[in-house]
Amino acid sequence: MKFGVVVFPGSNCDRDMIEALQDNLQQEVIQLWHKDKDISRFTTEDCIVLPGGFSYGDYLRCGAIARFSPMMQSVTGFANKGGKVLGVCNGFQILCESGLLPGVLLRNSHQQFVCKNIFMKEGASEGGQALKIPVAHGEGRYFANNTTLEQLEMHRQIIYRYCDENGHVNAAANPNGALHNIAGICNKERNVFGMMPHPERACSSLLGNEDGRQVFNHLFGIN
Repeated sequence: MKFGVVVFPGSNCDRDMIEALQDNLQQEVIQLWHKDKDISRFTTEDCIVLPGGFSYGDYLRCGAIARFSPMMQSVTGFANKGGKVLGVCNGFQILCESGLLPGVLLRNSHQQFVCKNIFMKEGASEGGQALKIPVAHGEGRYFANNTTLEQLEMHRQIIYRYCDENGHVNAAANPNGALHNIAGICNKERNVFGMMPHPERACSSLLGNEDGRQVFNHLFGIN
């Protein structure tokens, strides 16, 4: 399995993602420039990653300009053919702006940038282990209309929810006011994934946290 990491002007987590995948998880990684279009070396068994950061300075709305980049045109076609795509933080915002995932990411309910470790767990699990994963965003409040939320719940598309350290999903554990404590979702076909927390920042023993490895194992079967 190969991973392609897209670099936009303003990306600041691309190196973190590359190091996590390449050095910590021993995966083949290819860096992709936003102005390029050629992703012919990737098959639907591979994955394209949209990393965190502030693509195009987050002008207009987060991810609103990046969705029109030449590379995103190719990524959209790749996803529609069944190729795997992961968007983290700003990457999640880009996926929503491009229509590859439903809903939007709005300004945090407390109107402040949040940068800290949070706990999250698999969205469909009743119990489930709480994973400690960092977040760093000002616009991470997931919002969708009631019909979309019902569809997400019905089709088990909520892949992660914010929870406390004991795995309990509650308002106090929600860092941004996201509806249904949503930290990450996928499409109905389960090949496009978006999440606000940064698993790539929790894959090294040197950082004292390797919970992020479980995210990549959950989504792609690697650890």
